[in-house]
Formats: sequence, C-alpha cells, structure tokens
Amino acid sequence: MKKYILLVLLTICALNGFAQSSMTDTQVMDFVQKEHKKGTPQAQIVTKLMQNGVDISQIRRVRDTFLKMQKGNAAFGATKESNTTDRSRTNNGQTTPGKSKRQIAEATLDDYNANELEVSRYSEGRISPNRSWTNTYDENDGEYLKMQAEMNEWMPQDTVILYENLLKQLSRNRKKVWGRDIFNNKSLSFEPNMNMALPSNYRIGPGDAVFIDVYGASQKSYQTTVAPDGFVTLDGFGPVQVSGLTVAQANNRIREKLGKRYSSSSIRLSVGQTHTIMVNVVGEVKTPGTYTLSAFATVFNALYMAGGIGDLGTLRNIKVYRGGSLISTVDVYDFLRRGHLSGNVRLADNDVIVVGPYEMLAQISGKVKRPMFYEMKRGESLGTLIGYAGGFSGDAYTRSVRVRRKTGRQYSIFNVNEFDMRNFRVSDEDSISVDSVIPRYENMVEIKGAVFRPGMYEVGGRINSVRGLIEAADGLTEVAFAPHAVLHRKKADRTLEVISVDVDGILTGRVADIPMQNEDVLFIPTRTDAQEQRTITIHGEVLYPGIYQYADNESLEDFILQAGGLKQTASTVRVDVSRRITNPQALAPDSIIARTYSFSLRDGFVIDGAPGFVLEPFDEVYVRKSPGTTNQQNVSIEGEVLFAGNYTLTSRKMRLSDIYKAAGGATDLGYIKGARLERRPTPSERIRMENAYKMQLEQQRKNMVNLAVKTKDAGVLQAVEQNNKKLEEKFQIPDVYPVGIELDKAIANPGSDADIVLREGDRIVIPQYNGTVKINGAVMFPNSVGYVEGKNVAYYIDQAGGFASDAKKSNTYILYMNGMLAKVGHNAKVRPGCEIIVPTKVQSKMSLAETLSVGSSAASIAAVIATIANLLK
Repeated sequence: MKKYILLVLLTICALNGFAQSSMTDTQVMDFVQKEHKKGTPQAQIVTKLMQNGVDISQIRRVRDTFLKMQKGNAAFGATKESNTTDRSRTNNGQTTPGKSKRQIAEATLDDYNANELEVSRYSEGRISPNRSWTNTYDENDGEYLKMQAEMNEWMPQDTVILYENLLKQLSRNRKKVWGRDIFNNKSLSFEPNMNMALPSNYRIGPGDAVFIDVYGASQKSYQTTVAPDGFVTLDGFGPVQVSGLTVAQANNRIREKLGKRYSSSSIRLSVGQTHTIMVNVVGEVKTPGTYTLSAFATVFNALYMAGGIGDLGTLRNIKVYRGGSLISTVDVYDFLRRGHLSGNVRLADNDVIVVGPYEMLAQISGKVKRPMFYEMKRGESLGTLIGYAGGFSGDAYTRSVRVRRKTGRQYSIFNVNEFDMRNFRVSDEDSISVDSVIPRYENMVEIKGAVFRPGMYEVGGRINSVRGLIEAADGLTEVAFAPHAVLHRKKADRTLEVISVDVDGILTGRVADIPMQNEDVLFIPTRTDAQEQRTITIHGEVLYPGIYQYADNESLEDFILQAGGLKQTASTVRVDVSRRITNPQALAPDSIIARTYSFSLRDGFVIDGAPGFVLEPFDEVYVRKSPGTTNQQNVSIEGEVLFAGNYTLTSRKMRLSDIYKAAGGATDLGYIKGARLERRPTPSERIRMENAYKMQLEQQRKNMVNLAVKTKDAGVLQAVEQNNKKLEEKFQIPDVYPVGIELDKAIANPGSDADIVLREGDRIVIPQYNGTVKINGAVMFPNSVGYVEGKNVAYYIDQAGGFASDAKKSNTYILYMNGMLAKVGHNAKVRPGCEIIVPTKVQSKMSLAETLSVGSSAASIAAVIATIANLLK
C-alpha cells in the first residue's frame, strides 16, 4: 500500500497541478500519506481535507491519477554504459537499499519501531488513544460520505487497521536476539571490494568487460564484452570462446589465437567491469527472493540485500548450495565473536542461500555484560552462553547460576555451580539469571573521626585489634578526644550494639586491647573546643576587615596588624571589642548578652584600656571612623559669573552667598533673580521620590475608578491600569532635581533663610536675562510674549487667546526661572523668564484617550510638584 502511495505522490509531483482548493494535488497526497503513517482514521482524514477546502472533484482527480499510474506501470529497462578506457570496476549489482525488495524490509522495520514506540507511549499514558483528533464532521453529510467512499476505493481503511494490528502483535512477540540485527544496519552493507586483484579461480562469464593488450614489437589494444553466448569478437580474428575459463586459461587461448600475427609481441588479457550473478535467498529472511549481485558478492552481502534474518531465522546454521551441493555453512557468531569469515564464501551464479529456523534460543539476564536472547546450538554449554553474553559483570555472583527450564509438563529450576557450567547443556527456551553479590563485607573494619587516614581496612594480620587499626590509620590527630571512643558492632541478628572504648588507655597500656570483628566501625571523636570553627572578626577602618581564624594569646594590636593596620580615617581614641557571654550551667536567660571593652591606641599600641587584654574566640573588634576626618566635597557654579567652575566646601555651613563671592560675582549679563540650583538626590531622597511617584499613580487609578463607576465604562479602568504599568516601568529617578532659590536675597542678607546651605554635588546656574514670558496649558494658543513690567497675569493670558473651555482657572500657577512656584491669586507676580501654566479640568464625559492623556500629564507634573514640596519641608 505504501508503495502505491509513493508512486502516486511521484506522479502528481510530475504533473501540472490544477487544484481548486487551498491544497494542491501534491499537498493532498502528502497530507494523506502523513496522516495514514500517524494512524489517523480515514474519517478524520476526510474531515481535515474538507476543512482545507478539498472537494469531491479533487479527490476523484487524485484517484484517477493513481489508477492510470497503476494500469500503465511497466518494468524499467536498463541502459548500457558507454565504452570507456577506465578499467576500474564498480558494484553493478543491487548495492543500495531503497531500490529493491530491501526497501520493503527496511520500511517494515521502521514502521515496526515507530509503532513499538507509539505503543509504549500509549501504555505509559503519555499520549491519548485518539491523539488530538476532534470529531467535527457530520456522518450524514452527503459530501462527506462521497469523499469517504472515494478514498476507501484506493486506500481502504481496513488495510490500515489490519496493518496497525499486525505491528502491535509483532511488538508483543519480538525478542531481542544477539546478532539478529547485524544485517539491518544501513552502515554495514558488506559490499565487496570491486578493485581488488581477481581471484585465481575467477571464471569469465557473459557481461565481463575484457581488455586485450598487445605490446612489444606491435602496439594494439582491444576492448570488448563477453557476449551471452560466451564469445568475445576481435576485429580481424573473429569470435573467441572465453566463458567458463579462468583468467589464466583465457590468456592462453587469446595468445593461441593472436600469436601467429603478433609473434614478436607480448599479449595479455585483463578483466575490467565484472558480470553480475543471480542469487536466491530463501527461508527465514525478511524479504526472500532472487537478487542480482556483483560477481564478488558474499553470503553476508546477499543476506543484507534480503533485509536480514527474520524472527524465526537461524544465525548459526546458514547453508549455501551450488549446483545442488552444500558448499558452505555460515555461523554469524563466529564473525561477531572472533571476526572469522571462513563460511562467508564468494557467491556464484544461481547459488542458493537457505536460512532455516533457529534451533534453540536461550535468555540470560542479570549480572552479565550483555543480557539478552542468544541462539544456541545443540550441545553448547552454559559456559559458552555466558561467553556469548560477554562474561560476568563485576558485581556478579559467580559461584552459582540459576536456570529455569520448560520440561514439557512444567518448569524446573537448576542451580549450576561454577565448576559445572562448562558441562551443563543449554536447552531451548532456557532462562538463565545471574544474581549480584551480597552487599556485605567479609573482612572489613572501618575507622572514622580524628585519625589521619580514616576509612575501611582489611581485618586480619596486624589489623586485628583497636590498637592495630589506629596504627594502620597513622594514629590520632592532635584534636582527638582519646578517653572516650565508640565502637559499633553488628550482632548475629544484624542489629547494632555500642561498645565504649578508652583509646588513651589502650595506647598507653592501662586498658586491655579490644579484638576487632568483621564490619566493626570505630569512631574517634574530636575535642569539643576543636569541633566548632573558632573565629574572630574585625570591622571598620582597617585595610582588610573580615573574619579571621582565632589563635591563642592574640592581642588587640596583633589582630589590627593582621587586618592590614589602621586606615588614615580611623579613630585611635575609640576602639571597641565585644565579647559573647557563655554560661553552660545557666537555668534562665540573663539580661546581659555581651560585654564591651574600649581602648585607645597610639602608634599601633594600646595606651588605655584593660591591661594584658587578650582576645578570645568569637570576639568582634570595631575600629571607628574619626569624626575629624572628612573627604573633600565640591560644588560648581556656572553661567554668568566671573570665575565659573568647581569649588571645594571649606565648612559644613558654606552657603550660596559664599560660593557667589568666591566666583567673583555675576557679569554684566547675569540675571541674579533667575539663578537656579540643581541638587543630586541622596539615597533617602531617591526612595521618597519613587514613593511619591507611585502615590500619584495610585491616586490617578482611584480617580479613574470613580470615573469608570460614574460613566459605567469598564474599559477606562483597564486602560488606566495598563497605562500606569507602562509609566511605572519607564520611570527613573532623575540624576538631579531643581531647588527653588532666591540668590538676590541671599546676597543681600548673608546667613538668612534665603541663603541656603550647600552640599556636595550642588550646581548653581546664573542665566542671562530673559525678557519673555511663556503661557502654557489650557489656553487657546500657548505662546511666548515679551515681558512688560507691571502687567498682571490676565494680560498674559489674553496674549495667549484667553482661557480654554476646559481651563481650571483657580489653579493657575507661575513657574519662575529660579525654580520657585507661586499660585496666581496669592499675590504672585509675573517676572521675566517665567512660565504661566493653566491646568486642565478632568471632565466626566471626556474620551478614553483624553482621560489617559490628562492622567499621565497630571501624574508627571504632580510627581514633580510633590517631590519638590517634600524636599523643601
């Protein structure tokens, strides 16, 4: 059936498709082939085709193409190769799988393996029995019924079901026999070497390419092919019979024929491309039949072309007949085990290879290197079978092997010891199991704990007591607690008992030594003070603060030197040491949990503190930073000043007026009232900025919830949630933020509230005079106009076309060049370079896009205002 599918597919690919659906004829055939291979029922295939627009006319067209191909299929002829002077030989028999019956055998094997995998997955519950098929078709639909009938006509559904059931049956009965798959290996075809020297017994036959060279006094070459009647025809000499002759015999005959004319020359015959032979392979092979092979083909090559040995075939007794007589018996195991090819003879025309059924199969499992089924000959022993399996594995119990045998009425069990394995004969269907060794020791003692070489030792000889075991382990370590060790011993019932051991007494001779028994375990404990890692820690102004291993009699000065010494910023008048309080006999918690010691240092030595102070395990040392040490802190002043640049703060209370004076004052173009200050946020300010921004977003979300409730528009809330999420992801704390200042007042009144204290990183900018006023927000035409002294806010609003219809007039405010904010109505005056901002009302009936736009802008502006307000408190 699959062969027909392939033929139809190839034919349709060669035609000009004229599909009337979303699928071409080629795609239809490819789809059907894949679905059948997956095991999709015919009904589901029809349903899927209809869903893709395939109609009954296209199905019929595909069917007609298949039927025409089936009727017009004829055998292919062979074309002769042109004559050539190349005398090398090529394999002119069936060499590659896929162009003969070998294809059928391999396809069957592939389908079997795929089906076996499918069955195993189904049994494990990894796939559902009906895969992902969905019954969406109507079985009473006329179009569906017609397409089902058309497909059943050239691809019957019953055939597919029977094929699948057959594969499932094979998967249950299959046995993995060693060597049976050797002829199914695509990488091991056993193809002969075509360009080797011709064997001395090779006989020329029809189809051989013959080359005759005349050299010496005369130079002449003849190239011809042996005709079916066995003759070669030479120009000027006529036909010469060479078929059936060896190469040496043919040489002699050619010399006799040509020798009279070329008496003074040498004549030599050679064979180029050899003829093919017909070989019959019968019996228990995958694909028995007649095969055309190279004249150099062997038995293994023929078995490979036949698809390999079948499930019932023998590997040990393959027979080769020539002219009715047995000429060779092949045992594949000789090749697999020893590489012997004595039975793999070169085949001749009309040879017959007979693969009979196997004689015996025996299964071996357990602790052998290759557990599986093996084909055995009559009289072969259990030892031979174990040899076929690669021998025992390292953990095998080799003293006895268990054999289960079918006696005709029931089962029998044989326990074969290691001395009888070569004499015990294997029978058909024997099942041999090799056990593993018992996970116990017969001569082992173990030592653990505080010895130099802990581990397992062989008991006996000089290691027969506690003293001998300790000496074998190179003795006790310095931290061993010798007065009390523990010996674990197994009693007769495999339960444990504990024996206390005075190791110190045994080693000094005060206590009698204890004999060791098999599987004894001796544990040497460690002293309590050595069990816990004892450390001391140093913090603060040293070069290498951290945790260090404790050493006895270490002073505070020693520890500071070990940590790299003091930094220049360290305080020498205050070094603290904290010590834990331990009381192993306490019955209640104490209110004092640690004790602190303070010291003063000079030149690295303690000059004030507890005399003779020595560190103890787990002490912690704190070297404080001196309050009189401060790194340089810089600020910058830019713009219209005489000496712009960076300046170092000389005191913690350096102010605006001080930096202004240090920079030489403003130039003639400087606008003092517009000076501004930019400040870097501290870590705590960054947290406050982030929290303020999140609070504004949350407030916006609450406002939109109320709006959604009023307008009954659930989409508003969803859109705002998405918008807030995007804004939160994009939000970044600015590197600097503005601080509103009044430099003119600071200069006029140094030290006043307007003369704020500077800090590291501050940047003061004194701009040029800006004689414009900017009007922005909810006005008819946002604009920038010239500053007119004495004019109020209403004048500038009029210059922007007046308020817009959605203007929130009462909240109009002014943003000055120096970063200060003022609300109109609170005596706010217009100054040069300022910006008048008119907020927008949030109306309940605005569109979603307008709502989001206003919300985003409001959140951004509110975040800035809230941040500035918080920082100025």
